[in-house]
Amino acid sequence: MTTAANVHDSRALADLLHGKETRVWGDSAYRGQKAVIERCAPGAKDFTNQRARRNHPLSDAQKATNRTKSRVRAKVEHPFCVVKRLCGFSKVRYRGLSKNENRLFVAFALSNLFVSRNKLLRLQRA
Repeated sequence: MTTAANVHDSRALADLLHGKETRVWGDSAYRGQKAVIERCAPGAKDFTNQRARRNHPLSDAQKATNRTKSRVRAKVEHPFCVVKRLCGFSKVRYRGLSKNENRLFVAFALSNLFVSRNKLLRLQRA
């Protein structure tokens, strides 16, 4: 989903869920969205990181759980690095949302090919 820059990530959560999810992994933008998750995906568990509060630090078990959640989420961030660095999508041009969205979808398709290029080359040689 593509939105304007003045729309916060958490506002798009309902449009990102299809309802059959079992887990929702999100960064800090999706903290506190439990009601939206329960409404849009009733069978999903919220796997966003827990936050420490003033005078209430996280326990060692909570820190370990957050570390595990961050490892899973980090795998999703790699295609964004490829799109930003190699495809030059660090800044968008003001062409309108539909044109920027089209460029974004093509860039992510190409990033999938770039990330799996070694597998594809091995299949070609065999």
